[in-house]
Amino acid sequence: MNCIVVDDESVSREILTFLCTQEPNLKVAGTFTNAMDAFRFLNKEHVDLIFLDIHMPGFSGFDFLQTLKGSSQIILTTADKESALKAFEYENIVAFLIKPIDPHRFKKAILKAEKILSNHSVEASANTQGSSQFYINIDKRLIKLNSEDVNIIEAKGDYVLIQYDDKEYKVHTTLAKIKTKLPPELFFQVHRSYIINLSKIIDIQDNTILIQKFVIPISRSRRAELMNKLNLI
Repeated sequence: MNCIVVDDESVSREILTFLCTQEPNLKVAGTFTNAMDAFRFLNKEHVDLIFLDIHMPGFSGFDFLQTLKGSSQIILTTADKESALKAFEYENIVAFLIKPIDPHRFKKAILKAEKILSNHSVEASANTQGSSQFYINIDKRLIKLNSEDVNIIEAKGDYVLIQYDDKEYKVHTTLAKIKTKLPPELFFQVHRSYIINLSKIIDIQDNTILIQKFVIPISRSRRAELMNKLNLI
């Protein structure tokens, strides 16, 4: 995990940085004396974890939380125990550490953050692996399609054409979005405008593929990867 420390007290920053260096899976990407500098950094870089002081002049930790976007987890640090109740109104807060920070509590907070981030990673992976079935919206009706029966998906401006079994569906979506719904072992994007079902290929000649009656172009940049996916003898 990479992290940043946001605290206006130099001693606190030094202690947190030292504790972070004792964790093999934690890397300090930066330390900041105020929230605005931290925001500028986060506009360019993503971090997994933020150690955030609550009481800072001008722009407090709670002001920071209300403005923060993204999936970074937060560990709040403060000498004010009464802030704990307000702190847990925010979903992305992992833990609340009271200053002076106890190393044992610090370790527990890191383990909790690692577990949460690991779960998020598993969920994201599951969402991008595709499914054997998905739904499309046609005239306010949801139609279930079996992935294995999809032949070709073609981008056409702000919609896609899905050649499905013996039917054709026109769906207002993007090729990139529909690609996330498809099992990657079965589908491959051969061209910026086409995704094909590998099991439906009839013939490959030069830079074209034949699927049913459709001749699909293959981008030069994708041909080698396509050949690696096919079961060649």
